[in-house]
Amino acid sequence: MRINNKGQSTVEAAFLLPVLLLLFLMLLQPGICLYNLMVMENAAAEGCRLLATRTVQGNFSDDKYEGYIKRRLAAIPPVEVFHIRSGSKGWELELKGDENSSEVSVQVTNRLKPLPLLSWGTSLLGQTDSEGNLVQKVEVTLPTQPAWVWENSSGGPTDWTTQWD
Repeated sequence: MRINNKGQSTVEAAFLLPVLLLLFLMLLQPGICLYNLMVMENAAAEGCRLLATRTVQGNFSDDKYEGYIKRRLAAIPPVEVFHIRSGSKGWELELKGDENSSEVSVQVTNRLKPLPLLSWGTSLLGQTDSEGNLVQKVEVTLPTQPAWVWENSSGGPTDWTTQWD
C-alpha cells in the first residue's frame, strides 16, 4: 500500500508561518526599544557635552539646548511604535548644570506604543503607564572638567602647568 504525501508541506507551512510571524513580532519590539535607547543615550551625552560649555554670560535659554538635543532625537522615526510625538507626550528633557558645576546631566524620557499582541503582555507585567504606553528613560551624567582640575586649588591654566615642573 502506497501513502500519498502530496500537500503535506502545505499543512506544515500553515502551522509554521503563524508561529514564525509571532516570533518575529516578539523580536521586533525589543529591537525598537534598543534602537530608541541607543539614540536617546547618544543625544543625552551630546547634550551633556554642550551643557558643560554653558556660561552665565551666555544669553541662551534652555530652549536652545533642548532644540540641540531634539535634533539628535529626530533619528527616531515619527511612528507611534517608536515615539509618540503628539501633545504633551513628546520628548521630556531635564537639563542640569553648566560650566561652573562639577557635573552636568541630561535626562530624556520617551513614550511609545507597544506593538499589537504585546501590549496586553506589557500591561500585565506593569511596564506601561496609565495610557498603555511604554516609558523609556535615559539619564547621562558627565563631569565638566577632569578630576585634577577640581582638585587643584591653584588658579588658572598657567598655574596648572607649573605643577608638572
